[in-house]
Amino acid sequence: MSILDKFSLEGKVALITGASYGIGYAIAKAYAQAGAKIVFNDINKELVDKGLEAYKADGIDVKGYVCDVTDENAVCDMVAKIEAEVGVIDILVNNAGIIRRIPMCEMSADEFRKVIDVDLNAPFIVSKAVIPSMIKKGHGKIINICSMMSELGRETVSAYAAAKGGLKMLTRNIASEYGEFNIQCNGIGPGYIATLQTAPLREVQPDGSKHPFDSFIIGKTPAARWGTTEDLMGPAVFLASDASDFVNGHVLYVDGGILAYIGKQPK
Repeated sequence: MSILDKFSLEGKVALITGASYGIGYAIAKAYAQAGAKIVFNDINKELVDKGLEAYKADGIDVKGYVCDVTDENAVCDMVAKIEAEVGVIDILVNNAGIIRRIPMCEMSADEFRKVIDVDLNAPFIVSKAVIPSMIKKGHGKIINICSMMSELGRETVSAYAAAKGGLKMLTRNIASEYGEFNIQCNGIGPGYIATLQTAPLREVQPDGSKHPFDSFIIGKTPAARWGTTEDLMGPAVFLASDASDFVNGHVLYVDGGILAYIGKQPK
């Protein structure tokens, strides 16, 4: 097998949660280009239909499922349907997630729990649903979309940071518990990525200046730019491929160097 063959996903079945758009969509697109069969879910039919249209426009054959990934019974039903209709899942990307930017003392316990439920409990539920068949098949790849907030704190994101820190440790624990079955569980920690959701933070101000947050991120990033969803495609393929068979329990930060950088010295 050549080194390039090790990066092929030919014939593999990949489930990417919450992949109607954004980071999940980009990862699914990369996997399709590498030869994988793509399945995805989203929380409602409107989002799934929107995703199906986008994939079709890009010439990608996919199957989409409506499923709330915080509902264990619904997840088990979805995984059973995928196995019956497409095949056993070789690659799982736990991408579905939410964020609530609320100061901690103004956040209700219910709001905190909701973020934890989607960003931490759901990856546990979906991983638990696919691991038994991965064990039977003799291999599997689980990739959790972590965050720089797996390592850092910032105002207004207490629930998100708690969930992503927990997801980092869930990643390590899955690797520890199931590595002997040739299952690798790793994470990707995106930096600040230019998506529709972050577009308002990058808008040019009425006076022609940059948005203050835009300037802040560029100043804190050695690459001096926001990341793109394309920047995540190569790392995602690597962690899903045979090329990463001895990489387990690792979080690969795709952040332009932010976590390695103390910042510029004041002039």
